[in-house]
Amino acid sequence: MTVDGRRVTIAAIAREAGVSVPTVSRVLNGRTDVSPQTRERVEELLSQHGYRRRASRQRPGRAALIDLVFNDLDSPWAVELIRGVEDVTHASGVGTVVSAVHRRTTSTRQWLQNLRARASDGVIFVTSDVTGPVHTELQRLSIPVVVVDPAGGAVADVPTIGATNWAGGRSATEHLVSLGHRRIGLISGPKELLCSRARLDGYRAALDAAGVAVDERLVVQGDFLHESGYAGCSTLLDLPDPPTAIFASSDTMALGAYEAARRRGMRVPDDLSVVGFDDLPESRWSSPPLTTVRQPLVEMGALAARTALRMARGEAIEMPRVELATELVVRDSTAALA
Repeated sequence: MTVDGRRVTIAAIAREAGVSVPTVSRVLNGRTDVSPQTRERVEELLSQHGYRRRASRQRPGRAALIDLVFNDLDSPWAVELIRGVEDVTHASGVGTVVSAVHRRTTSTRQWLQNLRARASDGVIFVTSDVTGPVHTELQRLSIPVVVVDPAGGAVADVPTIGATNWAGGRSATEHLVSLGHRRIGLISGPKELLCSRARLDGYRAALDAAGVAVDERLVVQGDFLHESGYAGCSTLLDLPDPPTAIFASSDTMALGAYEAARRRGMRVPDDLSVVGFDDLPESRWSSPPLTTVRQPLVEMGALAARTALRMARGEAIEMPRVELATELVVRDSTAALA
């Protein structure tokens, strides 16, 4: 970005803001010894002119820093995605900054301020929409963006990485149908996420293909976390005609369902078959080991990182939307209907 044909410098920003160069530097470095009014004025000018501080260690033709941004860091699957991203960035000599914006506007604003200060060369968002203001700002800064498991509709120029969630939801339900189950409960994920809706649609498709009518009372809302799995399973087991099997849209919710069944004196899979989704490391060590749909989380993170690095180098992306295959992993939490 230039002003009057010249590249924007800290000195130019300082002159326009009516402050000293060290003051602008303190704002860029996130220092607290700047008045709120001055900080706001300087940050406004930095944003307006698209100023990016380039790290001295960066060499031409390669990225030096990638941002990985979650809404929250309260699920084990986040660790798997981080592993995949870090495997690629570490091998490329690139740093990774992990952030959680907690779905709050103030957190997003602060994150953008920090992003400008550290001159990141790419951003990977997880289960998010790239909202208008954020997308506009990242375009202004010429920072490439990749989204893993987009929440809503894709932005035209933003590559997305996902998994075959519909196929995974269908295979989980088909497995339970093949075991003789017809009363199959579903603990779904957050409604706003595309992956949740796709798994629900796969569940419905499997039941329809088997000639089993969907009982809406058997579909309960969850949020991918243990507590909602426990609550959802409890709700289903309280029905006059409870399910004989449950498909939970995440492994953590499936383990919450385990606990709900245990507290009622029920055994998995003797009294209740359970299938999860993700294949987190803990699923194979649960008791009994969890039948689940493997979502290639590490591979998804790695592909997102490779895509961001390619974009940072100015390379073209041939496939803006990629879905990696899911796979049913049968363990000991499912059994034939007695």
